[in-house]
Amino acid sequence: MNQPRILVVDDEQDLCEILRFNLETAGYEVVVAYSAEEALSKIGYFDLLLLDVMMPGMSGFELAKRLKDDSRTASIPIIFLTAKDAEEDTLLGFQVGADDYVTKPFSVREVLARVKVVLGRKSQQSHELIYGKLRIDLTSKSLTIDGQPVALTKTEFELLHLLLQHRGKVFSRKEILDKVWPSDVIVTERTADVNLARLRKKLGEYAACISNKPGFGYYFQDQ
Repeated sequence: MNQPRILVVDDEQDLCEILRFNLETAGYEVVVAYSAEEALSKIGYFDLLLLDVMMPGMSGFELAKRLKDDSRTASIPIIFLTAKDAEEDTLLGFQVGADDYVTKPFSVREVLARVKVVLGRKSQQSHELIYGKLRIDLTSKSLTIDGQPVALTKTEFELLHLLLQHRGKVFSRKEILDKVWPSDVIVTERTADVNLARLRKKLGEYAACISNKPGFGYYFQDQ
């Protein structure tokens, strides 16, 4: 099972490392950024953002609004981590799209509990993946682009699902084969190349999103 991927954004480096250690110990994949600007440079696919409000430069509220205004990142749940506890600040956090709000100082156990609740809620609600006009329906196992159905084979659907679900993460050919093809089927790494090339041809304006990093593997890159 794939680990939920969490982006922690806070200018307090010690706090980031404490959260990273405890979240990774709990089974999550964690990426850390020490400013909103750095977070923007690292945005790819994440299951959750833990986001500080008061940071030098762009605030957490500003970053959250920018992400919620972008269809590619609008569905990422956000938990604000902040020393601000005034009612108007809490309300503003929810207005810009927060799913939860934890006031500093907090216990790590409280953060882990809230992360579990928000990710559980997302798991129950998530039946599709959306990137711009590209929409994968996980219930009907279908793809539409700008509302038009695109016929995919089962393998092509699983490849697109894997790469889009982990947008920005590079998968080696071996990892792709292990995750998409049954363990009792013998295939070569060239099989992944062929199927990804076929998938790319069906994605129209999103073809270039299926990208190869020479020597490393394939990933879904933002346009």
